[in-house]
Amino acid sequence: MKRTGSQIITTLLEMEGIKVVAGIPGGSILPLYDELNKSSIHHVLVRQEQAAGFIAQGIARTTGLPAVCMATSGPGAMNLLTSIADARCDSVPIIAITGQVNTTLIGTDAFQEADTFGLSFPITKHSIAVKKPEELLTAIPEAFKIAMDGRRGPVLIDVPRDVQLASCTFDEWPDLQKYIPQEKDVRFHTTDDEQAKLLDGTVNSIIESKKPVLYVGGGANNFDSSKAVKDFLKLCPMPVVSSLMGIGCIASEDELYAGMVGMHGSYCANRAMHESDLVIVCGARFDDRATGVVNKFCPDAKIIHIDIDAAEINKILEASISFVAKVQSVLPELCIQLKNKKDANSKAKARWLKQIVELKQKNFSITLGSPDKDKKNKDFMDSVNPREFIKSVPDLAEKAGTKKEDLLIATDVGQHQMWVAQYYPVLKPMTLLTSGSLGTMGFGLPAAIGSAIANPEKRTICFSGDGSIMMNIQELSTLAENNLPVTVIVFENGTLGMVYQQQKFLFDKNFSASIFDTKVDLLKIAEGFGIETADALTDKDWYKKAFDANRKNKPFFVRVKVDPEEEVLPYVPGGKANVDSIR
Repeated sequence: MKRTGSQIITTLLEMEGIKVVAGIPGGSILPLYDELNKSSIHHVLVRQEQAAGFIAQGIARTTGLPAVCMATSGPGAMNLLTSIADARCDSVPIIAITGQVNTTLIGTDAFQEADTFGLSFPITKHSIAVKKPEELLTAIPEAFKIAMDGRRGPVLIDVPRDVQLASCTFDEWPDLQKYIPQEKDVRFHTTDDEQAKLLDGTVNSIIESKKPVLYVGGGANNFDSSKAVKDFLKLCPMPVVSSLMGIGCIASEDELYAGMVGMHGSYCANRAMHESDLVIVCGARFDDRATGVVNKFCPDAKIIHIDIDAAEINKILEASISFVAKVQSVLPELCIQLKNKKDANSKAKARWLKQIVELKQKNFSITLGSPDKDKKNKDFMDSVNPREFIKSVPDLAEKAGTKKEDLLIATDVGQHQMWVAQYYPVLKPMTLLTSGSLGTMGFGLPAAIGSAIANPEKRTICFSGDGSIMMNIQELSTLAENNLPVTVIVFENGTLGMVYQQQKFLFDKNFSASIFDTKVDLLKIAEGFGIETADALTDKDWYKKAFDANRKNKPFFVRVKVDPEEEVLPYVPGGKANVDSIR
């Protein structure tokens, strides 16, 4: 059979099960767009390429499957790079297909030419520069395999314009079954024989411990790993802490959940880690925001580390026992070993768990970080408590007819992100979408659009701030155009909130470039894009429209007035242990 490069790409995307791609056309990718319009794949036209990558992330983060974004050469591909880097940092499987100038023009400084392959290499899991159309027959399925194999991540395929137009002859389409990743093939994967020996040591460590803690991260925040974690906890109850990316692995309202650990983590979670004698790490890494000062992080604990990425083992903290494997491959086997063992320290473990549960109850506060009346900003005397507001959202949604379990949450980056992490009752894995490691402002709105595309029967809430929302506010047009069930809630305090807070704490209140001099009417902007709006301060029934599943106009935009003196606490200053946080 004979096909052009563009036809090969679109057919293979269809074979991979891709129903939607996001992007913007341009000169160097027009041949592919010509074929895309003839295919079964729906294209979502964004207003800036960065948003295409975040839409793909929204799809991938909620489904666990690869999603695709596209951009043209030069500035188009370069705009896409931020969202690709973000996917790499948070281990999100997306496939970015970029157009490139004709092969004869590469290296000549041609119009809209940039070295996309070279620029992308440090921020992707893998990058492919295609030179001939026949190479696409392996490049496309290889990209999907690599994105999903082991620790997940983004793959970029750069395809010159003339390759998209050129034809090649081949006998048959590739057998995609040959490209399905196998866990045992992951580099340095722990073998069955090694795992059996390591499980013996793990069982002994658990039995000998008196203050164990389970630490879950993004690698455990999927349905299979979450089930394995819950089964393990039924057999061996202990306090659970999470990284930002691990929130949702077990329900936030679960008695065992002590909270998020780290710089803005709960005092209970940080105290549990600090006092523990055994930390079982499931799909988490010891990043700086979680550990703070490394030698003061769980200083007396033995560490058992389960992670699919061998590079994370012993990178920051040395593990006594480590498994290079998926969480759902290790914990069930561990449960089998534990069932027949008698725990001599069961009473000590029960006392420890009770201590942490009581500590959580004692230290949970809905007013933590709220200014006293005499310290409130005079222009924000009628503002809301953002923590209380966030915590109340699921109940308000149910009043309006949307079930709590049918809510998906996306955040931007900043104070509102931490308040959501601390106070929003996340019930299930893969339902909180947030830019963790890279901390990309502008992530929230396009990620929420992707979430809604993948989950049209549910409602996605995008929590943002008046700083973050401006980073990709043009995507309100994409949201309105696709009429998606997304409720955008923007906290407005007239500042770059997290920057403002750190300047208050660390730079003697020298508020440099963190206060907006111009007041923008965000409601008018949203209305200009054709989206219904409400001000939560003046419209007490805002939630009835925001979460009404029967509304024909599904998007909704809500403004929430918040005092700039509201702080995210706890806060761990540099050089301090997590337990020495400002509270």
